[in-house]
Amino acid sequence: MPAYASFCEAEHRRRLERTREAMRVEGIDVCLCVAPEHLYWIAGYDSWVAVNSPQALVFTAGDDDPCLVVRDVDLPLAMETTWVRDVRAYRLHHDDAAALMAELVHDKSRVGARVGIEMRSHCLSWEWGQILAASLPASRFTDITPLIGALRWIKSPAEIAFMREAARHAEAGLAAMRRSLRPGMSEIALAAEIEHAMRRQGCDYWAIPVELASGPRSEGGHATPRNRVIESGDLVHVELAGVHERYHAVAIATMAAGSPSSGNRDLYEVARRSLEDGIASMKPGVPVAEVEEASLVAVRESGLEAAAMMRFGYGIGIAYPPLWLETLEIGRHMDQRLQPGMTFVLHACLTPPGSGTGVVLGGTWLMLEDGVTMLAGSGATDLDIIG
Repeated sequence: MPAYASFCEAEHRRRLERTREAMRVEGIDVCLCVAPEHLYWIAGYDSWVAVNSPQALVFTAGDDDPCLVVRDVDLPLAMETTWVRDVRAYRLHHDDAAALMAELVHDKSRVGARVGIEMRSHCLSWEWGQILAASLPASRFTDITPLIGALRWIKSPAEIAFMREAARHAEAGLAAMRRSLRPGMSEIALAAEIEHAMRRQGCDYWAIPVELASGPRSEGGHATPRNRVIESGDLVHVELAGVHERYHAVAIATMAAGSPSSGNRDLYEVARRSLEDGIASMKPGVPVAEVEEASLVAVRESGLEAAAMMRFGYGIGIAYPPLWLETLEIGRHMDQRLQPGMTFVLHACLTPPGSGTGVVLGGTWLMLEDGVTMLAGSGATDLDIIG
């Protein structure tokens, strides 16, 4: 077993076989897998460098041995984590990586094969996609992002254990925020306390920077911390992830640095009710559209629907920069259904346009046979007033 493997080879082989079964159903002959989260999920290869150095796992819908292609300088890192025996290396700007991958596709399949590739992956640039297509002119490319993405929605017991450990790191970050938040400190200083607490506990690096905003900046839903000094009465919201073996658990909270205004209290209460109502509707088999509709009742009653700009939730699990979202979407325009073993982020976000204020609360939940349990985050609790 590789020195830093997160899972046993048998679990990876089960994932490979599930992928192959799905490929056969969809009529996909060969997979040219390039997304780092899928290289990790199937091959065990843990590396973020796919964003600047092409990498791929090539396998067919049959029973061939998969082949992992990596940059030569990263070969020792691949051997630390992957169970795949056939690992081939190339030198960047010297060897033709696309030709190597194309040769593997040809060796493993027929002329004109249907090739699956993650067209929505951030590591598959327009340039790299064009180079691969030119190297395989007779092949028919199809997007395999939703196919593999859906296979990852339901977590195994081992994956859930990693999610719980990631949640422990996320909770350490929230606890540090509660201890450290005070008027007079900067947003960056507060973020430093949060990040240090998580790292000190053993947290891996996160796929998205810690998002933190205070006072008038809190209207921005995805703001990262700046040198703004937090003032008395400010709302401060944070979205962070604890990470263990690349599995992410997200914690979301809004706190007040001193006594907030009555308007901000009221805004928080609407968001709290929205989150509470959405959670109450969640059971196995429930359509995700119904969940978001339930979360919007309190928002609509308060006349704040225009301020609810984000969907209610999304899947979470393995992640690499620049995102931690899985393909599961919990929104009114989706046709997916909840299933036991799913892990997802839920959030109620209210940012009235032009108001200079915003509230976000939520966290990460696990779907069980009889409902959901929270792994990390603020949940639908009363506003935390610090000081």
